[in-house]
Amino acid sequence: MGRTEYLYEQVMLCIDMTKETGEEELQQIIREVLDKASAEEYIPLREKIKISRELFNAFRRLDILQELIEDDEITEIMVNGTENIFYEKSGRLYRSDRRFLSEERLSDVIQQIVGETNRYVNESSPIVDARLKDGSRVNVVLKPVAVNGPIMTIRKFPSEAVTMKQLIHMESVTEEAAEFLKKLVRAKYNIFVSGGTGAGKTTFLNAMSDFIPKDERIITIEDNAELQIQGVENLVSLEARNANLEGEGEVTIRDLIKSALRMRPDRIIVGEVRGEETVDMIASAMLNGHSGSMSTGHANSPSDMLNRLETMMMMGIDLPLQAIQRQIASALDIIIHLGRLRDKTRKVLQIEEVLNYKNGKIETNTLYEFQEKGVEDEKIKGCLVKVGDIENKGKLLAAGYEKA
Repeated sequence: MGRTEYLYEQVMLCIDMTKETGEEELQQIIREVLDKASAEEYIPLREKIKISRELFNAFRRLDILQELIEDDEITEIMVNGTENIFYEKSGRLYRSDRRFLSEERLSDVIQQIVGETNRYVNESSPIVDARLKDGSRVNVVLKPVAVNGPIMTIRKFPSEAVTMKQLIHMESVTEEAAEFLKKLVRAKYNIFVSGGTGAGKTTFLNAMSDFIPKDERIITIEDNAELQIQGVENLVSLEARNANLEGEGEVTIRDLIKSALRMRPDRIIVGEVRGEETVDMIASAMLNGHSGSMSTGHANSPSDMLNRLETMMMMGIDLPLQAIQRQIASALDIIIHLGRLRDKTRKVLQIEEVLNYKNGKIETNTLYEFQEKGVEDEKIKGCLVKVGDIENKGKLLAAGYEKA
């Protein structure tokens, strides 16, 4: 047994389990245990401070994950059982030298996180999505689905939303393209942001939402509240809810979209569409006078996003494919596709205009695309280049923009 494990057990023995232990009392117990241990065997001051913090985090916070959570440069944390902990920093993966004292302690941390969002996870329901207090996204998978022990992935969110100016500075998008998108948002074009896992879809949607006029009524709908809409006073945030242990009380994204339509929204923003709720987003929101609506979806390209939207709509409505394609073409105006390049940087790779349905498919028009120009110091050099002009200018002209 290591020193920290031994001291953890000693602190446990000193805690009165019949009553709640306050933070100050816990810190006092930890100090007394450390003083006793250092009297028996010398512990350097720096080591005592480190152990004290670890013990406090183990009892009151997220144990060994707390330091990773507090590191602003870390964007993702992956816990593969008690001993295999990885994190992403500056786009690269590293293995942590820390481990949980036991599988029970890891399970305690998982239950603490899940419980704070009024959700549950156990062997009979082993998969759950939750979030930390700061909005960071959490996914948990337990045994028997996770063969090698509890698995937890934490996608950290910045304390403050990333702005479009910051994305321009990081060369994720050009100033010209950002100004063009600003016009599209203000002119109330319906926009989808597509990309793979970790491409930065939610981050980009947050940044783009800052272009929305502040006097509008906005309703956001998400599985887990992650959007950080800034400066809008008339903002309603809705979050889906899983069924309880009795299988009752579920509130789906579909339910929330239908409810939102009765709330007199100027725009509806859905964090991500994954299934049959696409029918309500496309057919009810975007086609029913709620122009300017936005959402995200997993896809490998703009054309793949359109194919996925077709498939997801077919899950929720009994219509011929042609009718579904016509609805999508009528509702959707713009697809912004994001991706992670080989050097792990996130970029806007394409801005695609959705035109109309013709000859059995939805036609599109590429407006901007990322053109790679080589590699320098292991960084990909390139730029988002304008390659076409927007054809459907009606909304831009109605909003007072003569040039697009």
